[in-house]
Amino acid sequence: MKVFNVFFLSAALLGAAVVQADEVIKETADNSVGAVYGGLSGVLIGGAAGGPLGALVGAGIGLFAGEGAQQVSGLSQRAYVVKTAQGEETTVRSPNAQFHPGDQVSRQAGRLQAIH
Repeated sequence: MKVFNVFFLSAALLGAAVVQADEVIKETADNSVGAVYGGLSGVLIGGAAGGPLGALVGAGIGLFAGEGAQQVSGLSQRAYVVKTAQGEETTVRSPNAQFHPGDQVSRQAGRLQAIH
């Protein structure tokens, strides 16, 4: 009887993982690295030129300039729009793994993992 209980519990836990799977909706460009470097550069240049207020203005301008520069140069990374098990859509970066729309995935430590 104990073997049956262990088998039933294992099957239920494995089935729950598939039910809670997220689904990849589409692939999108991720330019957050360019935005970070642009923002940091803008803070330094703006701070040197205009003090604290210049640092804030420089950070904002650098953020958008860095993001645009990464996009124009063709160095955008991959991100995916994922529909969660609760029905919400969220964007998750995945620079090393590649997925296709409709793939079942799980999120672990901020990255997507394929469910086999």
